[in-house]
Amino acid sequence: MMIHYIQLLRPLQWLKNTFVFAPIFFSNNLLKPEYFWPTLVIFASFCLISSAIYCFNDLRDVETDRQHPKKCKRPIASGAVSVTGGYTMMLLCTIGAFLLVPLAGSVNTPYLYIIIIAYWLMNIAYCLRLKQYAILDVSIIAIGFVMRVLIGGLTTDIWVSHWLVMMTFLVTLFLAFTKRNDDYRIYEQTGTKPRVSITGYNKTFINEATAIIASVTLVCYIMYTMSPEVIERMGTRYVYLTTGWVLAGLLRYLQNMIVYGLSGSPTKSLVKDHFVQFCIIGWIASFFVILYL
Repeated sequence: MMIHYIQLLRPLQWLKNTFVFAPIFFSNNLLKPEYFWPTLVIFASFCLISSAIYCFNDLRDVETDRQHPKKCKRPIASGAVSVTGGYTMMLLCTIGAFLLVPLAGSVNTPYLYIIIIAYWLMNIAYCLRLKQYAILDVSIIAIGFVMRVLIGGLTTDIWVSHWLVMMTFLVTLFLAFTKRNDDYRIYEQTGTKPRVSITGYNKTFINEATAIIASVTLVCYIMYTMSPEVIERMGTRYVYLTTGWVLAGLLRYLQNMIVYGLSGSPTKSLVKDHFVQFCIIGWIASFFVILYL
């Protein structure tokens, strides 16, 4: 029984919340305890608030999920967790997220609450209505990741550059579109709509949109690495050397989507795709060497 409640929280999706560490990583403060531990607390808070949203989403979509070839195995859709149990977990996660915020000891605690509440309200609106509209649905997902980066910066009082905000939005928008490709493929094969907004997409649009976003993302990243302000703040002009890993990762996601039809959950791709893992590890290692050694 307990395992079903854990599955309801989707702990694998907590990997998305590592975006809160981006500000301290790019500001050369990742290894400093006075920056790392407050960020870790907010990471935990965001894990709880995102799990609360997953609970609500599963409660709202229970009937639709039961018609889905994969989502029918979710705890509430399968009957392993009751509706009452789902709402209870949602409430506990929400309360827990709010209780953790003051433990970060941030001078910007009121603003942290504002972002947590705004994220909660935006995603409740997403679950209730907004996810029914194509393009708006993927944009809201990307905005949620930008919120993660912003709250990470506010927690440690680190200024978040416009470059980091743009890169976060573009990369996560790209990943959201690859996920829509998987939804559309299911729609084509079964005639069942995995989500209402899928009628606003087709294969050509998704392929072209992801290619455009990938191109813009790569150009934006190159401009970021060669920006005078970034070079001055990081104290090195060699950040551009990490571009190869970004290009390889983007191409791999496009290959999985267009060639292999493996554009499901980006989180699962991160866990299972060794090539993607190699690109991410290589990118982090390169950045770590350039910034910290």
